[in-house]
Amino acid sequence: MRKVSMSLVAAAALATAFGAGVAKAAGTIEIGVAGPMTGQYASFGEQLRRGAEMAVKDINAAGGVLGKKLKLEIGDDACDPKQAVAVANDMVKKKIVFMAGHFCSGSSIPASSVYAEEGILQITPASTNPKFTDDAATKGWKTVMRTCGRDDAQGAFAGPWLAKNFAGKNVANLDDKSAYGKGLADETRKNMNSAGLKEALNEQYTAGEKDFSALISKLKAAKIDVIYVGGYHPDAALIVRQAREQGLMAPLVSGDALNTAEFWTISGPAGEGVRFSDAASAIDMPSAQKVVAEFRKDKYEPEGYTLSTYAAIQAWAETAKAIKSTDGQKVAEAMRQKGAPTVIGNLNWDAKGDLTKVNYAWFIWKDGKYPQEK
Repeated sequence: MRKVSMSLVAAAALATAFGAGVAKAAGTIEIGVAGPMTGQYASFGEQLRRGAEMAVKDINAAGGVLGKKLKLEIGDDACDPKQAVAVANDMVKKKIVFMAGHFCSGSSIPASSVYAEEGILQITPASTNPKFTDDAATKGWKTVMRTCGRDDAQGAFAGPWLAKNFAGKNVANLDDKSAYGKGLADETRKNMNSAGLKEALNEQYTAGEKDFSALISKLKAAKIDVIYVGGYHPDAALIVRQAREQGLMAPLVSGDALNTAEFWTISGPAGEGVRFSDAASAIDMPSAQKVVAEFRKDKYEPEGYTLSTYAAIQAWAETAKAIKSTDGQKVAEAMRQKGAPTVIGNLNWDAKGDLTKVNYAWFIWKDGKYPQEK
């Protein structure tokens, strides 16, 4: 009886080990997306989440990555630097191998230290401050990349346009003191100055303010002809609305953080004619048609950073499959060497992890929508 018992025990142990091996082989690969899922910038968090969820759904439907399904972990940093670091540490505990995020530059930059230390590839679909990749390159980190442009490139697009179209006029350059807002305003001003136009007024405001009366009084006193805002959509919407209410009709120009329908919800008709710069829309590209149709079938318009988030995960997955590895260093190196086809086009990266080419365009708010200027 003892022999039989031992045989049964051995068989049971063997079966358990075999079962564990099968479970491991058929397990999941954890990846993450992080951004402001709550708070005043939650509309952008939804863009990142929607893009990530659709990418994971499509990749899993096509067989996953290296024979395993992807599991998406969602982190809410509320665009707060300290919370972003906490989210990054939590993602490490959850053993993610890839991060599509964060949204705010002020979150992506401190969180990058956590991911880089763990060798986790981080591709932000939205953080545009040059320091994100510049600082990483200085430190020798190779796992920091983006699927969006940089503030200096966007400033090089917007600054000369302001100088040309408002030559001899009074320009106000405003920013919200954030890594994104100040970075974009500084680069735009620098390029505008180089193109021959000096600003009449430089002012900063605090993000989240509700009453901009004092600021608008300064703008009126300086006889401002055009307002450039480096900041996010809630503040820009309130500034233009309150300016119109106080009789200041100067046009407002801004950057890519106005690419959400929520801008018009806040500004109302005062937002008519507001223009902002951003990467040329990918929605009408042949590479995006199938995915855009999927989103619209779900009654969601893939605006803003939705497709750049999808593209970040898509590029990572395709590269991981090609090199048969999810190792962050190896995937990042392969992406820099060979690029990747995505819904927003064929992407290529330089040594720092920045896109080698971003085509910028103007978008103008009209009747609650923001079509790209032709």
